[in-house]
Amino acid sequence: MMMKPQMKYRVAIAGALVLISSSATAQEDDEIPEERVETVLITQEKIAKIGGAAHRVSEEELKRTDYANPESVVQQVPGVVVRGEDGFGLRPNIGIRGANSDRSKKVALMEDGVLFGPAPYSAPAAYYFPQIGRMVGVEVFKGPGSVQYGPNTMGGALNLITRPIPYKFSGGIKAEAGQYFTGRGHGWLGASTDWGGFVAEGFHMQSDGFKELDGGGDTGFNRQEFMLKGSLNTDYSAEHFHRLNAKIGWSREHSNETYLGLSDDDFAKNPRRRYAASALDEMDWVRSQLQLRHTWEWGDALSVESTLYRHDLRREWFKLNRMGEGTPIFDILNDPTGRRQVLYEVLTGQEDSLDPSENLFVGTNDRRYISQGLQTKARWKTEGEGWANVLEAGLRLHNDSIERYHTELGHRMESGRLVRDGELLLNTQNVGETYALAIHVLEQFSFWKFAFTPGARLELFEQTLTDELANTEVVGNQVVLVPGMGLSFEVVDKLSLLGGVHRGFSPTSPGQASDVSSETSINYEAGVRYSDARKRRLIEAVGFFNDYSNLLGECTFSAGCDETQLDDQFNAGAVEVWGVEFAGHWAFEAGAFTIPVRGTYTLIQSEFQSAFNSENPQFGEVEVGDELPYTPEHQASLQLGLEWEELSFYATGTWVSAMRESAGQSEDDLTTDDQLTLDLNAGWRFEEGFSITARAENITNDTGIASRRPFGARPHRPMLIMLGAGYEF
Repeated sequence: MMMKPQMKYRVAIAGALVLISSSATAQEDDEIPEERVETVLITQEKIAKIGGAAHRVSEEELKRTDYANPESVVQQVPGVVVRGEDGFGLRPNIGIRGANSDRSKKVALMEDGVLFGPAPYSAPAAYYFPQIGRMVGVEVFKGPGSVQYGPNTMGGALNLITRPIPYKFSGGIKAEAGQYFTGRGHGWLGASTDWGGFVAEGFHMQSDGFKELDGGGDTGFNRQEFMLKGSLNTDYSAEHFHRLNAKIGWSREHSNETYLGLSDDDFAKNPRRRYAASALDEMDWVRSQLQLRHTWEWGDALSVESTLYRHDLRREWFKLNRMGEGTPIFDILNDPTGRRQVLYEVLTGQEDSLDPSENLFVGTNDRRYISQGLQTKARWKTEGEGWANVLEAGLRLHNDSIERYHTELGHRMESGRLVRDGELLLNTQNVGETYALAIHVLEQFSFWKFAFTPGARLELFEQTLTDELANTEVVGNQVVLVPGMGLSFEVVDKLSLLGGVHRGFSPTSPGQASDVSSETSINYEAGVRYSDARKRRLIEAVGFFNDYSNLLGECTFSAGCDETQLDDQFNAGAVEVWGVEFAGHWAFEAGAFTIPVRGTYTLIQSEFQSAFNSENPQFGEVEVGDELPYTPEHQASLQLGLEWEELSFYATGTWVSAMRESAGQSEDDLTTDDQLTLDLNAGWRFEEGFSITARAENITNDTGIASRRPFGARPHRPMLIMLGAGYEF
């Protein structure tokens, strides 16, 4: 049973937020200086000046596709790859430029500039990911543009932008319904006065799921997220301007999700099938967040922003872990012959369990996370004739922890149903904790046609793992310097050359062996960029080379490891990853019509430079020259649109080449299937603020194999048609 998250941090500011919301009044557009309205962090104009690759998905672009799956959104950004799992992106696997995509743990994940991972240092696997459908922007930083973020920046950083407090009384509501009893509801309301403002937002999504459980049962999910922001500020025209923002969030999910997939033969017959052995599998989690942010601006020259944050997450995943005999479920489904055929028939409910070796063990992975800290950054702007400089310095004091309590309960298969058989087993009980200090300095200096961006981040942290079953404690310390430098040169108006180099870094987790090293690399990039924000035009080509001195591997359930190997990390040696990225968007005008075109392409090559042997099934026996697992060689997307007055239509196609299920170089190795999807989206705005939408995702009905890890083949979500209506004012 889930425990209610602690709510003690909400009470202190609740009264102030209610005051703000009750007395907010409409503001005229010109009453608040634009530079002091709460906005997203970067724009296309700013991206054009960054000495490195960075991309922003704007609110307008998010509305075009209206995706609820974050994987579908980030796949439109060059260099970003995903590994599908549940079809809805509940727990996305995101990687950048070859960095391991497993649970997005090699990417610095942020919401409004604050780390949102459950425990970014101690346990960065993103079992929580905010609802992309309520975001108003997505920022992706690669190369030297990610130096100031951390700790996990092997490929880069990803920042989600929540709805800002509006400068006038406004709101909106939208409802959608579609196949598999899938539905979404989204509403928000906000306002401002000359001394403060508020915005309140709620988001609900549910589905009965597209999989068919043997014997019947629910395979769907439901999820809710709520956010409340409030602000107090001084006079907007004052030379010394102060603003105090508060953000409260609460989220929950119940999903009947499983790691169990299918054998290839069963997948070919019906990719939507789910075996009886997964009938009890379900995930429950509850998350709360509190953030207090103070901003001080001294004219246009100096600003200081400080944020105090606390996030709590409690999750329980009750799911099939293993069979009593010890044969890995992946091996059973990969080759269900001989003795494995008997175990396969038990998994599928065709045969009963005849002895304990054929029992199925369902585990409850109960974990509690805390992530809290204080971060501050100061920006000082100076300029002269022909030059400008922005110096940024920041500091973050951070603490996070994970408390694991893993149990297993044996079940026997009986007439296609799971029946409890045995006593509760306690497998894991430990606490991992990290105290970290991060300091960064970044300078953006521009002179004539040059823009020079040197920077560095210093990470110092102490980690502790307390094993309460073995009564042991392991303490470790790490200090690392992460420098970087970006450079751009404007060849002609709006056309620039760019390049950069930075150090990639991902720390070990608490309790690792003394010979296990952090993941480090030197990452290079160079390219060319044409940008004209006013005309909605961008063309960019970037080549990159990531030289890993040590790839850090980790055993997780999602990778296919068992309980005895869980969270063990290992040195995977040197790896080279290189490739090219192309991105472009162009808005053509044809009379009363606007035709926006957007496209991306990514090529990624990888090669291990050292050999090793690992118990992690994604690696196994690695030889020099082997390629990384779950890294597609090719990925491309193309979007065509047609806009006319209040009508709009968009078609988005995405193609991803097959990915290796494990490291290797043979053409006969197991791979996922190529994926080709086509999504259509149409909208009509009528009257004042009213709109209706129609959306069809994956009309090619590509249900190929998205992944075989950890326990067999799982499909992409089949075609989904959604109809919606909304109103904004």
